[in-house]
Amino acid sequence: MPAGVSWPSYLKMVAVKMGATLARAEVVHRYYRPDLTIPKVLPKFLLCSEIHIS
Repeated sequence: MPAGVSWPSYLKMVAVKMGATLARAEVVHRYYRPDLTIPKVLPKFLLCSEIHIS
């Protein structure tokens, strides 16, 4: 018995906390809406010709 509670109570607690974590992640993902498109013109600092390795 983890944490001094019965297994059914422990498993319910773990399931609820996992569900809350996944729901929170989904809300944050939808709120911030990552831009997953690839730009046609890369910014100057990303061009390979501009990188100098010494």
